[in-house]
Amino acid sequence: FHFRKAYISFMFRSYDDAKEHVLKFFACRENAWANLMANHINHALYTGLISYWVARKSRDGQKWYDRGNECKMTLKRWAESSQWTFVNKWYLLEAEESFTNNDFEAAKSFYKQAITFAKLHKFVHEEALACELAAYFYLELGEREQTVEHFMLAHEKYLEWGALGKCDSLLKFVEFMKKLWHEGAMS
Repeated sequence: FHFRKAYISFMFRSYDDAKEHVLKFFACRENAWANLMANHINHALYTGLISYWVARKSRDGQKWYDRGNECKMTLKRWAESSQWTFVNKWYLLEAEESFTNNDFEAAKSFYKQAITFAKLHKFVHEEALACELAAYFYLELGEREQTVEHFMLAHEKYLEWGALGKCDSLLKFVEFMKKLWHEGAMS
C-alpha cells in the first residue's frame, strides 16, 4: 500500500507525499515478512529514486542518500545476474546518485545509458521515466533545450505506453515552464 502511494506520488512529482509514504514503506519493511518484498525490483528502483530525490531536497540528506545507495546496490546485484532486465534501472539510479553528488557529467552519461538500454530492451515505461528524470536534471542545470527535448521524449514514450494522465500532466508542466521562461521568472 505505502509503496504504491509513494510510487504514484513520485510519478506525479508530489514531493511531500512521496517522502511520507516511502518512510512508511521503510518502516514496514523492517518486519520479517516484508523483507522479501524489499528485494522486488520495482521497490528497489522506486524507493531508490525517491530516496535520492529526497536527499537532494531535505536537511537529513545523508540518511536518504544511504537509502538510495542501498537500493542501487540491490539493483547492481540484479543487473549482474541479468543485464537485459536490470541494467537500465541500475544506470538510472547511478544517474540520480551522480545528480545528488553534483557530478553532472557522470549524471548525463548515466541518464543517456539508462535511456539507451531501456529503449534497446523495449522497456517503454522505463525509457519514459529515464527521459523524464533526465529532463528534471537538465531543468536544474538551466539547459532549456535539453529539458524540453527530454520532456517531449518522455511524453512520447508515456503516450506509447498508454499513460494518458501522465502525458497530460507532463504537457501542462512543460507549458507552465515555458510560460515562466518567457516571463523571465525561471532561468
